[in-house]
Amino acid sequence: MAPLIALCTTFVILRGIGWLGVPMFNHWHPALQGAVVVMFLLTATAHWGKRRSDLVKMVPRAIVHKEKMVTWTGVLEIAGAVGLLIPGVAWIAAAGLLLMLIVMFPANVHAAREKLTIGGKPVWSVFPRLLLQLLFITVVVLASPWFG
Repeated sequence: MAPLIALCTTFVILRGIGWLGVPMFNHWHPALQGAVVVMFLLTATAHWGKRRSDLVKMVPRAIVHKEKMVTWTGVLEIAGAVGLLIPGVAWIAAAGLLLMLIVMFPANVHAAREKLTIGGKPVWSVFPRLLLQLLFITVVVLASPWFG
């Protein structure tokens, strides 16, 4: 839920700044890029914080080196977020984030089926999580240079 709130709130704030006269955010695309960056930076923090052990539990049993996987996905989220802001590599960053959202979805299914928690709160069931993942995929595509 926190990533969705961060995404929506940041987008509204950045668009508001644009409406107040800051030319950089006077269009939906840079505001959405900024919102996606904030969302991924937020989600990356869980990879090293109090929620790290919860993320490790989400990794399906078939995956070895669960701790390393959680670390690397956090690093990739940061790299993708920063990369979205660099014009020459933004398309690579967007493609990487899309691939990561798709590849990591089985961890969300595993977490839902096992009734795991993140930060003491139950994870969403599979269908709402699928809808949320599709929303995140959509905003990454829209924030990419392909729509800018």
